[in-house]
Parts: sequence; structure tokens; C-alpha cells
Amino acid sequence: MANKTKQQERDRRAKIEAMRKAEQAKERRKSMMFIAIAVVVGLGLIAAAAVPAYLESRNDPANKALSSFGVSTAAADCDAVQTSKGTNNEADRDHVTDGTVEDYATVPPSYGPHWSAPAFPAREFYTARDRPEMEQLVHNLEHGYTILWYDDTIKGNQLDELKDIAASARNDEATGPTGKFIVSAWDDSYGNFSTGKHIGLSHWGSADSFTQVCGKVSGAVVADFIDKHPASDAPEPNAA
Repeated sequence: MANKTKQQERDRRAKIEAMRKAEQAKERRKSMMFIAIAVVVGLGLIAAAAVPAYLESRNDPANKALSSFGVSTAAADCDAVQTSKGTNNEADRDHVTDGTVEDYATVPPSYGPHWSAPAFPAREFYTARDRPEMEQLVHNLEHGYTILWYDDTIKGNQLDELKDIAASARNDEATGPTGKFIVSAWDDSYGNFSTGKHIGLSHWGSADSFTQVCGKVSGAVVADFIDKHPASDAPEPNAA
């Protein structure tokens, strides 16, 4: 009888132990399930934050090549680049009284007398309502900026492309570490682009100055222009 009682006790303890282990296994499974859910939720939250940021960065025009905006060079209907020789001289670099209206030798201006201070800090894009005065922008040219002017026929999609070009060009190595590139609405009181042209590019080099006019917006044209006439080539390339 005693042996039977001991066996029953051993069986009871074994059953309790088996139940305890089963409960522990159940709790482990629940814990692993909670951990797996937490990981999935965490990864989902990370993805929810990271994916839009990645897509935004990938779609940021500043991170895209200039040539991806506008039409090709062949389709841009550009005149050849015009060179004005020997423009780094005292007369052309004269500071005139602020408010003075200058009559520039090229359309758009690429060198000449200017006001005492450039547009600074210069924005990358200006409309006809908020553009700096021409004589200020010519001072920017002296400091190494390339300026792209657009006339009032540039609207809609072409205007959007110019904004993208402005952002991309400022991130281009040719415009220097501070991104010396400006897009500004043209003021036709300073003259008219040649027939059929609506875009003008200007750069004031350390010896000569350069202009080019085009019929259509082309990032590829801009890329070629700033590559040949970088911010480092200017009368005062280290000025702001």
C-alpha cells in the first residue's frame, strides 16, 4: 500500500511538472509572438518615416543632374556663346552710387559698373516681383555667380523646370561650395533678347565675360555653360 501511495505521489508530481513546463512553453510562445509583433510594428514605423524621406531626397531637384531638366541642347535653340574681351579692368569694375541705372554693353549684362553691394544672401530663384536690381546682380557676377534670366513668356512647366535647374545648379561643383547660381526674371528695360530667345545666361570671368541666349529651357545648356565658366573664374571669386 505504501509503495502504491509513493507511486501515486510521483505520478502527481510528474503531472504537475509536465503542466508547469507546458505553461512555460505557452508563455514563451506568447512572448516570442509579442516580440515578433513589436519588431514588425517597429520596422513598419521606421519604414513609414524612412521611405518618404528617401523618396523625397531622391526626387529633390538638388540631387538630380542638370541635364535631366528641360529640353536637350539641340532642342534649346541657342545662339553661340558670345565673349566680351578684357572686361576685368578698373572702368568695368567701378562702383557707382546706389540707385544709378546703368546702360550695359551686353544683353543680358555680363560685366560693367555696379552698385556697392551684391544681392546677399542671394536666393536661387527670383520672380519679376522680388528680383534684385540689375546693378546689384552685376555685382554678383563679379563675385563668380552665373545668372540665368528668363523673360515673361516663360510660364507653367518651363518655369517649374527653371526652379529645378536653380536648385540643381547650386549643388553643382562648378558653382563652388556656396552655389553661386541665380535664376531671375528679366527686366526688359535693359534691352531685349534676340528674336525668338527667352533665356539669357551671363558669367563675368577673370579676363573676359560671356553671354548666351536660348529659345527654350535646357538644363544641359546650363550644365555646359557653368562647366566652361565656373564660379572660380571671376574677378573676385572669393567674395560672397
